Amino acid sequence: MTVNITRKKVVEATIDILKKAETKLPDDVINALNRAEVRESNPVAKAQLKAILQNIKIAKDNSVPICQDTGVLIFYVEIGCDLSLDFNLEDAITEGVRRATETIPLRPNAVHPLTRKNSGDNTGIGLPDIKYELVEGDGLTITVAPKGAGSENMSAIAMLNPTEVVSIKNFILETVLDAGGMPCPPLILGVGIGGTFDKAASLSKSALLSSLDEMNEFEREILHEVNCLGIGPMGLGGSTTALAVHVRTAHCHTASLPIAVNIQCWANRHASITFRGD
Repeated sequence: MTVNITRKKVVEATIDILKKAETKLPDDVINALNRAEVRESNPVAKAQLKAILQNIKIAKDNSVPICQDTGVLIFYVEIGCDLSLDFNLEDAITEGVRRATETIPLRPNAVHPLTRKNSGDNTGIGLPDIKYELVEGDGLTITVAPKGAGSENMSAIAMLNPTEVVSIKNFILETVLDAGGMPCPPLILGVGIGGTFDKAASLSKSALLSSLDEMNEFEREILHEVNCLGIGPMGLGGSTTALAVHVRTAHCHTASLPIAVNIQCWANRHASITFRGD
């Protein structure tokens, strides 16, 4: 089925969701920060959480980016198996990124890895990073998740031995402990376990899209132990080192146990748009 989706609509939608993601946090993140501020007993940590919440309000009220690091732009695209488009979808999203960089505006963050030359518009070889998934139906969903370098740089991956399942929790805690205040806590932790080297990393990043209100017993157990580290908001101490932990798994080789931890700062930015039918 050919759905009434045009290149122009995708370009405009890309700009819209980028603006939303960069200037407004999802409700589950704001609610988690509010709960943390109420619970926090450390006066320095409480003051930091209040400052974060004020920052969020100012950004929303003035429609300006929440953080000066507007991130590298990652897109998750779900394409219906019955959908037919008569234009290059990747080209349309990339054009939306170029225009959004100028109009929102966004800080140009995309540089060549060796020459460090900046493209000036957040696009380049492999950027924006677009991940595709085929789904049932004839719809199209585009989600953008800007990722800042401060948190990304503190993420980690390891190829454990199959006998080291009991070491998974320790690896997560050591990663957070080594990161300290560098990734601007309180954090959201995405954990990928299994698959391959690259699959584990992909799972850990996509886990950051999960609702902060939904954690299973294993995730809550890790969250509790992370918060017992005492790193606290902005690394200044307190009981709120992380707001949530989300774990995604995949079957792996019998001789392998990949694990990745993708660290996200409190500004867990993402926004989506869905086209369905007409």
